[in-house]
Amino acid sequence: MKKRLRKIARKHINPSSIFSVSSGVKFLETAQLAELERSFRNWAQEPLRADIRVSRCRVLLIFLLIRYTGARLSEILHLDDSRQIDLNRLVVQLGNPKGENERREVEIPAPLARELKEILEDPELAPWRGQFFKVDPGHVRRKFYERAEACGLPREYGNPTALRRSRTIELLRNNLPLPVVQKLLGHSTPSLTASVLHFSHEDMHQVVRHYMDRESHKKTSARNTFFGKVQRIVKGDIQSEVELITVGGFSLVSVITNGSLRQLGLQLNTFVTGEVKAPWVMLSTGHDEPVNSARNKLKGIVSAISVGRINSEIVLRLRDETEMCSVITEKSRKMLNLKMNDPAWILFDAHCVVLNVEELPP
Repeated sequence: MKKRLRKIARKHINPSSIFSVSSGVKFLETAQLAELERSFRNWAQEPLRADIRVSRCRVLLIFLLIRYTGARLSEILHLDDSRQIDLNRLVVQLGNPKGENERREVEIPAPLARELKEILEDPELAPWRGQFFKVDPGHVRRKFYERAEACGLPREYGNPTALRRSRTIELLRNNLPLPVVQKLLGHSTPSLTASVLHFSHEDMHQVVRHYMDRESHKKTSARNTFFGKVQRIVKGDIQSEVELITVGGFSLVSVITNGSLRQLGLQLNTFVTGEVKAPWVMLSTGHDEPVNSARNKLKGIVSAISVGRINSEIVLRLRDETEMCSVITEKSRKMLNLKMNDPAWILFDAHCVVLNVEELPP
């Protein structure tokens, strides 16, 4: 794998266009990371006792920081939350706690910064101020293994090193330049030093901030927009069927022309955004999956209703907090008799899913 990365660096090619993972390398896909994160969050919210809740909250934040910064476990456990986390600039200082010159600033997503601020300002956590991340590494590793197994994963996939490796692969596949990834994660491969020098300290922050903002936007799921990875392509004479697995774990099918398939450069494991226009989204009531010809069927809960004279807008929230908006006639809304918090099914055909491949601008 290192030899392959060196080849990419020497040629200065976009790594995502040729990057592949060697067999035997243990890492989690983006959808698996999202499932692991959900497992951690649910686990952290379970306890009624304050002391257990605080303990689990500390482990949760350690996981989130490793997951989104790709930091080493030792770096997070040495963090001084009162001095090394700048929530205004959205950066965390990582590196050797005994050597200031060896520290690096790593960008964090805005949603994570807001969550850190809310938790660190909680009065219950006041006794741990400045020592919040000083947790026994053995305890952290055990909890990471437990959460991986709770998701049906082999326990070693919960290893902090596997998470760090997963973040590296995720960033590379999402078009973040290789030299920036190396600097962001604190890699020190000698053969790549020259490439790293092409990026100034400020250049790195601008590129990473662009990526983090784009990633946060995808994960917070703008209405009728899904971010996922291509897991199957069936090519026909004129059109092709493309199936993707979203970060939230949903399977979506899109049918596009073979020309579009070539133009987008779609292949297995390509990360794409799928969009569905609101008028193309049909609705069906009830708990049971409806029997019809719609290729994509997702279950949600009605979260907003805007009534008009001719048309009405219905917003449903999926289990991963993605919002789907449907514009239907007011007559249809009355016929369905939809109310707030009602369960309903979102239906749309494969031809209605528009695929986009985003690339990081130079």
